[in-house]
Amino acid sequence: MDTIRSIKSTFSNKPVIEGAGVHLRRVFGYHETPLFDPFLLLDDFHSSEPEKYVQGFPWHPHRGIETITYMIHGSVEHSDSMGNSGTIHSGDVQWMTAGGGIIHQEMPEGEGGDQGMLWGLQLWANIPASHKMMMPRYQEITSSEIPVYTDENGSMFRIISGEYHGCSGPVTDIMIEPEYFDISLSPNSLFAHKVPLYHTCFIYILEGEVTLGSSADSPYSAEQVLLLNHGETVHAAAKENGARFIFASGKPLGESIAWRGPIVMNTQEEIRKAFSDLDHGTFIKNDKAQP
Repeated sequence: MDTIRSIKSTFSNKPVIEGAGVHLRRVFGYHETPLFDPFLLLDDFHSSEPEKYVQGFPWHPHRGIETITYMIHGSVEHSDSMGNSGTIHSGDVQWMTAGGGIIHQEMPEGEGGDQGMLWGLQLWANIPASHKMMMPRYQEITSSEIPVYTDENGSMFRIISGEYHGCSGPVTDIMIEPEYFDISLSPNSLFAHKVPLYHTCFIYILEGEVTLGSSADSPYSAEQVLLLNHGETVHAAAKENGARFIFASGKPLGESIAWRGPIVMNTQEEIRKAFSDLDHGTFIKNDKAQP
């Protein structure tokens, strides 16, 4: 009989300000990172007040991580030191592997213009030491390219990475073997999914109430993240009003972490080298000019 995962820890998101003044909610990061290995940080930017997001995230560097941006409402214009530029719209995903170094900017806009709702998530995933300095790359996925599985109860499962009921997500070839689903459960419906026994799994609730495993009388609500214990199966159920949540899993790296701002390496010496590269104009390891 499969072991059903129980809840290891719960956290509620906290307000922070990042970039040039973007108000967002930090779901987890920094202090919680050892618990969420291989995931580093999850931010929820959700506002209908343009003054809280329009200043965006001007030019900044990344090295040693992957940033996964998923837009629910609104859009983000982006450009980078490799010459890439474009817009991530509602329902789109940008899975950026920073690798050895990239400098980029991200400028959000509410749905329907500056006065509209902005809602997106950015998840940071670690890269193993053996591949920290790989060449940067993108997997940019439009909403129409994300497969949706709908069950007999009308629950909908958007599969960004991984596989569920024969639907395979378009994001592939990621070393932490991630699963990333956006799940909308109908009232009193169940999400049941087999996972690798020792992979890290979490659920971030966007709307409604969710129960896990045998905790049917103890629902958890929006803006809470549920970190799960080891086990072979995840059982998450919606209450009477249904629920929407993000499910993510990944293979832990078990490596040391040295972290300063937008750069995550394995040693402090590597961190010092990264910032020295920034100072000396050698951060970008390709033939494109730095911005």
